[in-house]
Amino acid sequence: MGNTASVKTEASDSVEQPATTAPAPETKPKKICCACPDTKKLRDDCIVQNGEDACGKFIEAHLQCLRAEGFNV
Repeated sequence: MGNTASVKTEASDSVEQPATTAPAPETKPKKICCACPDTKKLRDDCIVQNGEDACGKFIEAHLQCLRAEGFNV
């Protein structure tokens, strides 16, 4: 039984280590469809109402926002 007590101590030490990996979900990358919803809505509304040619400033603003979020567009 003396050996099982030392095994339990080692197991309890290994339980503490995985707790440091808990923040992993926070590093999950955003999807491009979910990034910059404000500029996306303005861009889409403008394109529907006025056509793509008339909405260059909204398109560029959305692209700048996406780049700021780390997307290569």
